[in-house]
Amino acid sequence: MLEKLEIDYEKAILIGLITQNQDEDKAIEYLDELEFLTYTAGGEVLKRFMQKMQKPNPKTFIGTGKLEEVRKFVEENEIGATIFDDELSPAQQKNIEKILKCKIIDRTNLILDIFAQRAQTSYATTQVELAQYEYLLPRLAGMWTHLERQRGGIGMRGPGETEIETDRRIVRDRIALLKEKLKTIDKQMAVQRGNRGALVRVALVGYTNVGKSTLMNAISKSEVFAENKLFATLDTTVRKVVIGNLPFLLTDTVGFIRKLPTQLVESFKSTLDEVREADLLLHVVDISHPNFEDHIHSVHQTLDEIDGRDKPILMVFNKVDAYQPETIDEDDLVTEKTDAHKTLEDWKNTWMNRVNGEAVFISATEKTNLEEFRKKVYEKVRELHIQRFPYNNFLYPDYSEEM
Repeated sequence: MLEKLEIDYEKAILIGLITQNQDEDKAIEYLDELEFLTYTAGGEVLKRFMQKMQKPNPKTFIGTGKLEEVRKFVEENEIGATIFDDELSPAQQKNIEKILKCKIIDRTNLILDIFAQRAQTSYATTQVELAQYEYLLPRLAGMWTHLERQRGGIGMRGPGETEIETDRRIVRDRIALLKEKLKTIDKQMAVQRGNRGALVRVALVGYTNVGKSTLMNAISKSEVFAENKLFATLDTTVRKVVIGNLPFLLTDTVGFIRKLPTQLVESFKSTLDEVREADLLLHVVDISHPNFEDHIHSVHQTLDEIDGRDKPILMVFNKVDAYQPETIDEDDLVTEKTDAHKTLEDWKNTWMNRVNGEAVFISATEKTNLEEFRKKVYEKVRELHIQRFPYNNFLYPDYSEEM
């Protein structure tokens, strides 16, 4: 009998704010996602702290009274990491660290850490390392107190360069080196993309953990790593897929997330060339998530940033098997019906109606409605292929005839 593997999770607490731009419901939702990120990174959340403020305290992010409450909890429970839901300034991070005397991590740093764990190929590792160094550069003084000391002694007089300046120069040199390395890999990847011929290119995009890799495995019969954690897939995977007798290239891309660190957007822009150069985007949405509409908006924002919004898009609402609307008791005359109470049929009659056949509802794990999905993809790829090669029209009949 195999022994059960025990994972030693690091104790952590979460801190978030309720502000004029972020009400309590939104703050709770963001902390839910932050907890999932913490779990993905290898942490166990013992408690959440929330405070209502007009705006973050410029010195300590939260108020001094709340910070003292946090300090006591950290001491009493031997907390290893305090994780903030927003990016902290270098000064805030330094001030909080002095008071709490434990690791202070913000949302950006946490996401970078997960990316560093997940990166497999040389390309992904280089991209993540570049993003980490760009995040680290303005925080050097706060992270290493020894850097503030002036170098001295035999052979060290002269220009009077401090350790902090030396380390900044080393980090800047490393950033320049990594950027050059990425340029070289980008050229190689551009050649690879050019060598794929004239096949129609289809890219899976969507929020992280919506089931893109599972869907790719289901329709391409390949084994792309899929796991119920955020950012399970970092490396772009391209597979040749044939539906009927129509071949095309299908790409699985890194998932998007709200408040995605700008360093990562910049570093991964080259990976997202696969999205920019795709002919068709399959926007996968986890319809079982209570805030899937916000996820759609976040994906659209990221697509705007990388100039990928102007392409044909097929909306793919995944995880219909896990969708559970809240119910209202027939005798309950007080509770007002909200989005949470909508059935799938109710949703299909909302704004989803306006996509007019450009959406499909499936379950990649249960293989629900995959035939309709394949049909819609076939029709869209066929349309793009015929535009490119009008003389091939007779080779690819309508899906019903082909099947």
